Amino acid sequence: MKFLRIFALVALCLLSFGSVAQSQDGPLPQHDGELAVDGLQDQVEVLRDQWGVPHIYASNTHDLFFAQGFTHAQDRWWQMEFFRHIGSGSIQELTGQNPALMGTDLFLRTMGFREVAERELAESYDEAVVANLQAFADGVNAYISSREPAQLALDYSLLGLSGVSVELEPWTMIDSLIWGKVMSLDLSGNQGFERFYSALFADLDEAMIEDWLPEWPFGEKPTIVDEEDLPISEDTLATAYDAEIGAGIVGINTRLTGNFEVADLQAVGLPVGAGIGSNNWVAHGDITETGLPLMANDMHLGIQMPSIWYEVGLHCQPVSADCPFDVVGFALSPDPGVVAGHNQNISWAFTNVGPDTQDLYQIRVNPDNELQYEWNGEWRDMTVREETLNFGDDAEPVSFQVRVTHFGPIINDNQINDDGTLGGFNNEDPLALRWTALEPGTLFEGVMGLNSAGNWEEFREALSYWDNPSQNVIYADTEGNIGYQTPGRIPIRAADHTGLLPVPGWTDEYEWKGFIPFDNLPRVLNPARNYIASANQALVPLAYYDQLADQLGDEFGADSNYVIARFWDDGYRGERINELLEGLAPHTVATFQTIHGDNLDGSAREIMPFLADLQIEDTDLAEVRDWLLEWDFQMHKDSPYAALWGNVWVALTDNLWNDQLEGFSEAGGYDWWATTLLMNDAENIWWDDVATDDATETRDDILLAALSEGYAATVEALGEDRSAWAWGALHTVTFTSDPLGQSGIAPIENRFNRGPFPVSGTSNAVNATNWGYGDFSIGSGPSERVIYDLSNWDNSLSVHTTGESGHPDSENYDDMIEMWINIQYRTMVYSRTAVEDAAVATLVLMPNN
Repeated sequence: MKFLRIFALVALCLLSFGSVAQSQDGPLPQHDGELAVDGLQDQVEVLRDQWGVPHIYASNTHDLFFAQGFTHAQDRWWQMEFFRHIGSGSIQELTGQNPALMGTDLFLRTMGFREVAERELAESYDEAVVANLQAFADGVNAYISSREPAQLALDYSLLGLSGVSVELEPWTMIDSLIWGKVMSLDLSGNQGFERFYSALFADLDEAMIEDWLPEWPFGEKPTIVDEEDLPISEDTLATAYDAEIGAGIVGINTRLTGNFEVADLQAVGLPVGAGIGSNNWVAHGDITETGLPLMANDMHLGIQMPSIWYEVGLHCQPVSADCPFDVVGFALSPDPGVVAGHNQNISWAFTNVGPDTQDLYQIRVNPDNELQYEWNGEWRDMTVREETLNFGDDAEPVSFQVRVTHFGPIINDNQINDDGTLGGFNNEDPLALRWTALEPGTLFEGVMGLNSAGNWEEFREALSYWDNPSQNVIYADTEGNIGYQTPGRIPIRAADHTGLLPVPGWTDEYEWKGFIPFDNLPRVLNPARNYIASANQALVPLAYYDQLADQLGDEFGADSNYVIARFWDDGYRGERINELLEGLAPHTVATFQTIHGDNLDGSAREIMPFLADLQIEDTDLAEVRDWLLEWDFQMHKDSPYAALWGNVWVALTDNLWNDQLEGFSEAGGYDWWATTLLMNDAENIWWDDVATDDATETRDDILLAALSEGYAATVEALGEDRSAWAWGALHTVTFTSDPLGQSGIAPIENRFNRGPFPVSGTSNAVNATNWGYGDFSIGSGPSERVIYDLSNWDNSLSVHTTGESGHPDSENYDDMIEMWINIQYRTMVYSRTAVEDAAVATLVLMPNN
C-alpha cells in the first residue's frame, strides 16, 4: 500500500532531498546540558544511557509526568502525531486523500474512539489520574510549541513536498486516551469472525467447519491456570461446556464501513487476529539459582519503525505518598506511565487473553424512518453523529453520518461504491457492534495503580480497573511471591448465545446479562509447580465454568454462558515454555534468554512422524524426505531444513484447505492446530481434492503432494544446493515507518525504513516471528524482550525492536535491531547509582521563571 499521492513528489524529492537531508540536525532534540521549560514547578533531571533510554528524576508527580511528556515528544513526536490520527480516523490529514486509506479512516471514525474518550475523561477517572494525564499533555506541548514543525520531524518537510500541509495542534488528554482504544482494537474482539462464520455456514457443512475451526479442548496442550489451581471438587473436572454453535443468524455476508478489512490495519502497523500473541513466564525462587523470582516477557505486536515501545524510567525523589513512583519499563509514546515493567517491590508482564468482548446485532430499521430501529415491538430513535474527513492536500472534504444504537454504532453503513462514492445507510442487513472498549473505562487508573503497587493486594486492586483489553498478567515481588491475575470486562451472555454468530437485535433476548466480577476471574498465587506461564493458550480448564455457574447462578442464572472465549492460540508456545521451564531449572537470566530464543516449530514436530511413514516411489523425493527427518525442528535463520519446511507447510495447508475454502488463511488463520489435529483422521473429507473428479485423496496423498511442491518451491527460490539454503533467506523482517516508509519512493523509503534482515523463528515458536501465506516476511513478532531479576533489579535485561528515537538521523534510531534479531539485550539499570554509571547524557530541565 502506498500512502502518498505521488503526483509531484518524485520530482520534488529528487531535486530537494539533498538540501533537506543536509538539515538533518534540525529535528534532533537536546539530550545534554540545561534547558529552561515553561510549566515546570521544580528542576528535573533526565539521564540517558548509550541506547538513549531516559531515566527521569523529579521531586513531584506533576513534574515527573510533565517531563515524561516532554521526553516522549523529543524522541517520538512524529509517532505520536501519526498515532493520534489513527485513533481519530484522520490519517488522510497527514497523507492527503488516498483511496487506500479511505476505508480505514471511515471505519475508525465510525468506531467513535474520540467521543468515547471524551466521555471516559468526564466520567471515569479520579483527580490524580486526570492530573497526570494533563501534566503529560502539558509536557508534550511545552516541547512541540518550542519548535517549528520542520524542527520536530523530517516527515513534515517531505510531506510538504507532496502538497500535504499538516497543521500542528496541541496534544490533549483525549489524544492519550484514544490510543488505549486503538490498542484494544489491536488486541480484542471477534466481529470479523462472526461475519465470516455467518457467511461460511451458508456454504459448508457444519462438521467440516468444526474440523477447520476446532473448539478447545484439543490435543494435550496446557492451560494457563491448571485444574489444581481452581478451588473445585473432583466431580466437576470431567464436565465440558456446551460447544454447540448456539443462536445466531447464518448467511450474512456484508462488507464493513468503507469496505474496511483487517489488512487495512496491518498496513498502518496494527495487525489483528490469530497472529497476535505474546509470551510471559515467572519462576519462583525454589527453581532459580538466586532463591528469588525471575520473570520474562515478550509482547507480540506489529513490526514498525520506530518500535511501538519506548523504554523509560520514572523516579520520584524522594518516593512518598504524594509522589509514589519509582518505576522502569515499557511505555507507549502517546501515554503517561509505564505499561509493563517493575518498581522497587514488584514486576508485572502481559500476554493477551483474547476474550470475546464483541457481539454483532442485526438491526431492523423502520422502513418509514431510517433513523429508527425496532426494539421490543416499538421503534427507537438512533443517535446520529455527523462526521467529516478532511485531507492534508486540501481535497474536497467528505461528510457522512454514523448511526448509533444502544448496542453501539452500525458498522456496515457507508460502504464505498465502485466509483469511489459512499453508499450511505445500509438498511438491508445493518449490524450494530457492542464492544466493551466503546464504553467509558478506567484503563489508565489501572496503569497508574500498577506503577505504584507494592504487593499482591495492591497489584490486584490496580488490575480491578484494567477493563480493556483483557490480559494475562503475571506478578512477582521481592518477598519471593509469584502470581497471576486475569483482569477485564468479560460479558455474560444468555445460555444459547455463544458469541459465534450475529444475533437478532430487535429484542432484549440476546443482550448481555452483565460481566464476570473481578473476584471471579482466574487468579493464582504461589502455585505448587513453582512457575506460571502464558502464551495466549486456553486460559482455564473447562471446570472453571462450572465453578462460575455455581458462584454466579443466583444472580445471572446457572445456565448462562460464562465462557471467556471459544478459540485460543494453538498452545505450541505454551507447551514449549513449560517444557523448558521444567527442563532447564534451576533458572538463571541465561536460561531465560535460552527460552526467549527457542525456535522449535511445534506443528512440525507433530507432523513429521506422518511424513516419515510415507511410502514414496520417487527415490529422489524419498531422499529429500529422509534428509528432512534429520532436522531438530528449530526454525533457525541459517537452517536449510527450516527453509524446506516453510515451503512444505504452505503447500500442505494450501492443498488441504484451499480447494474448498479459498483464501482461508487470510480469513481465519486457525490452520496451525486444525492441520495438525487432522493428521489423526486420514480419511477426513477435507483431505479430498475436489478438483480431481476421478479420485478421493487421503492424508498421505496430500502430504506427498505438499512435500513435492514444497521442495520444488524451495529449489526455485534458493537453488539446487541444499547446503546453501537458509530459512532467513526467505524469512525476513523490514521495519517500516508510517507514512513515508510506504511512499513508493526508494530514496525516502531507504531513509526511513530498515531491512530486510534475515531472522529466526516462526509463528508457533516461542520466538514468534509471525508470517503470512505467500510471503514469509514478518508481520508481527516480539515487540520487546525483557528479563526481570528480582534478586537484583540492576541485573535485569531488555531490548525492543528498533531503538528509542524516532528520528532517522539519530544513532538511537536503529541501534537495537541487531540485538533484537540475535536475542541479545542491554542491561536494564534501575538504581540511581547504576543509572548514573550508565549515563552518557544528562539533560536538566529548569522552570522558566
